[in-house]
Amino acid sequence: MVRIKDMPLTLKLFMKAYPWRNVGKITSTQLTKSLSECTVAIVSSAGMITPGDEPFDGKVKGGDWTWRTIPSDTDVQTLEEHHNSDSFDHTGIAADGNMGIPLDRLNELAHEGVIGAGAPRHFSLMGSITAPGRLQRRTAPEIAEQLADDNVDVALMVPV
Repeated sequence: MVRIKDMPLTLKLFMKAYPWRNVGKITSTQLTKSLSECTVAIVSSAGMITPGDEPFDGKVKGGDWTWRTIPSDTDVQTLEEHHNSDSFDHTGIAADGNMGIPLDRLNELAHEGVIGAGAPRHFSLMGSITAPGRLQRRTAPEIAEQLADDNVDVALMVPV
């Protein structure tokens, strides 16, 4: 993980000047069943896509707010990372896609009975969105609807 003191001066200045938002109180829901009975999905902001899928657009002002579906049977090592941030070292994800979307680890948890099952699909979006309005108004509700359609009990958020 990069520390602010290790960032280039331009990034330090950006982080200092960024208009951080206070999102207020976030409500949550108690699980009504054991985790070993839950269907779990991953939502990652690593910008991962399946081969042949449209890459995220790094030229969208404020950040690409779109999302991609990652089927549960995807070989993580075939995923492509298209995150455009210079604020982190991309070599970890390049070496092991599980660093960006831990599908193999999720499948191991299901196999061990820690969770009931992995969801049939998972979701990838772009981190480093400096103008999150469209993400809040469109992307998040669209992904939430897909999760509900898949009867997902728990969404594991993997921020990158």
